[in-house]
Amino acid sequence: MTAGGRTRPCALPDSPLAHARAGLDACVHCGFCLPACPTYLALEDENESPRGRLLLMGALLDGTVEPRDPDVGRALDHCLGCRGCETACPSGVPYGQLLEATRATLAAHRPLPWVGRAMLWVFAREWALRPALVVARLMRDTGLATLLRRTLPARLAMPFAMLESTQRPRATTWTPRAEAPRGTAALLTGCVMDGLFADVHRAAERTLRYNGWALRDAPGQRCCGALHAHAGDAATARTLARANIAAFERSGADVVVTDSAGCGAMCKEYGHLLADDAEWAARATAFAARVRDVSELLAEAGPRASAAGPESPVPVAYDAPCHLQHGQRVVSPPLAVLRAARGHALVPLAEADQCCGSAGIFNLTQPHVAAQVLAPKLAHIAASGAPILATGNPGCLMQIGGGLTLAGRRTVTRHPVELLDADYARTESLG
Repeated sequence: MTAGGRTRPCALPDSPLAHARAGLDACVHCGFCLPACPTYLALEDENESPRGRLLLMGALLDGTVEPRDPDVGRALDHCLGCRGCETACPSGVPYGQLLEATRATLAAHRPLPWVGRAMLWVFAREWALRPALVVARLMRDTGLATLLRRTLPARLAMPFAMLESTQRPRATTWTPRAEAPRGTAALLTGCVMDGLFADVHRAAERTLRYNGWALRDAPGQRCCGALHAHAGDAATARTLARANIAAFERSGADVVVTDSAGCGAMCKEYGHLLADDAEWAARATAFAARVRDVSELLAEAGPRASAAGPESPVPVAYDAPCHLQHGQRVVSPPLAVLRAARGHALVPLAEADQCCGSAGIFNLTQPHVAAQVLAPKLAHIAASGAPILATGNPGCLMQIGGGLTLAGRRTVTRHPVELLDADYARTESLG
């Protein structure tokens, strides 16, 4: 880059952040991002805002601050990566990509906390991940997670409250009536979704079939790589992305459907992730163009409305996952799904566009900040009076669900397709 005809010096040449500098230069420091940033609102510190972090990124490149500076590291570690600032930004700053590039640059200078490293190591290895999820389910289903949640101090209890909140009531099984197919779709099963939210997958499959989509399998798929990319481990994210691209190419499906907002956002950015890979760049771009959130596919079909519910439909509040609303810019389809579930009634939720504090492994590596970000969300849910909080991302379901559990609230978290699926089952039972 040049400034006034002179080459701008770079303290971190050939780093991921240096290659992303054009996006950094797009920031005009207007401050529109400040009210959209959950950590700025919670901590009231300019360094904890997108504008402040972008200035720190520039200072890293200019050599004004060092990569090992603990203040720089703390401000960047506290970022949730929710990308709410991207929606608010009038200049189109690609903040999410800049954050990942910065974390990848800093990874060689300051490793993640051991909890984060352990999580990423497990999620990159199927032989370790699957048994870990089996153990998690056993802890949940035997009541051990509930026991630990009740006996441990609040900070240590939160992970077990989150696990406890993934418990689902026994679903009513039903078989969708065959319809003329709108096309073929293959479901990204993912890792946490497949391990702890298998019932959501089955609900997604049934609602898609009921709305005319034929489903195909995609064996060989892996974790989407979002956790690794967000933490700065771009190399592992690329390895996982290549495996997924190949698996879904073999499926022959028209579209790749996700029921996890974070996974969907990651998959839609495979083209960017593999842009410098000559062998995979075009395949990654083509794959990303085929990715759809389940709510998008259902909304394309209407979706079909369920039969009218009882005289008093169950109130449900909707909280927009950050990586669906800001990362994918998918806003109205989840609401269409919930409106089609006529046994439920949408009620307003204040600040539904604000982050809940989950952000992948953030709530494990930065639990104090995550709790501060979650607190106003729980207050707004209580004010809504809704017994059900709907959201379309596993991290959000667990973060909010765990917070509600610790607070002694009876409100439960559910994925929108679970509610539509239940109403479709009721519709079919009526004949």
